[in-house]
Amino acid sequence: MKKLFLIALAGFISTAALAQNVDLRRKITVTGTAEKEVTPDIINVSISLQEYLDGKKKISIDQLEGQLLDAVKQAGIPKEDFTIDNIAGWNNRWQKKKNPDFLEARQYNIRLHDLSRIGQVLAGLDPKGVQQTNIASYDYSKIPQLKQELKIQALLAAKEKANYLLGSLGEKLGRPIDISEIGNGDVQQYQPLMANRTFAYNAASSEDNIDFKRIKLSFQVQVIFEIAP
Repeated sequence: MKKLFLIALAGFISTAALAQNVDLRRKITVTGTAEKEVTPDIINVSISLQEYLDGKKKISIDQLEGQLLDAVKQAGIPKEDFTIDNIAGWNNRWQKKKNPDFLEARQYNIRLHDLSRIGQVLAGLDPKGVQQTNIASYDYSKIPQLKQELKIQALLAAKEKANYLLGSLGEKLGRPIDISEIGNGDVQQYQPLMANRTFAYNAASSEDNIDFKRIKLSFQVQVIFEIAP
């Protein structure tokens, strides 16, 4: 009998403890979203130059590189924003079976903060020596600050949503109980703008041929608010 009493007492104590841990507060769960589009201010442009034969005369990679260096300087691009990415070469056997010429190609990266300058750079190059140009990547220098702003805006949007939902029911919003980020901020993907020698020639005369897509950031938070008594 005593044993049964102790078992019943233990069960009562466990049930009471569980009841104390149950959250009986009235709550509302909402999500808030904030997004913004920005124009990239860091653009990495890749330019590939290739030696070629003009009749019997070879236009060397050093000549082509010299043109590019001058064009970059004239466009006001800092030296540290101009680098060599890759070097390649091959024998020109398909044009000349005897004593084939070794043709070299080099790939350069130019970091721009104003895309309009690429037209000025390309205008200073020999179109026959341009193998390919493309926008390799782009970014926005103030992404960290923008993310913080969007998180705050998403949180305020969640609060506003909870307020009008509860207001329509005659209830009042209480304090936040839990805040969770849904993801870590989505950056809209883009398709790199590819270009060949024709693009390089046209871009030199008209910047309208360069179409640029903006970066879009989106943040979402989930907030649990207490409903005021």
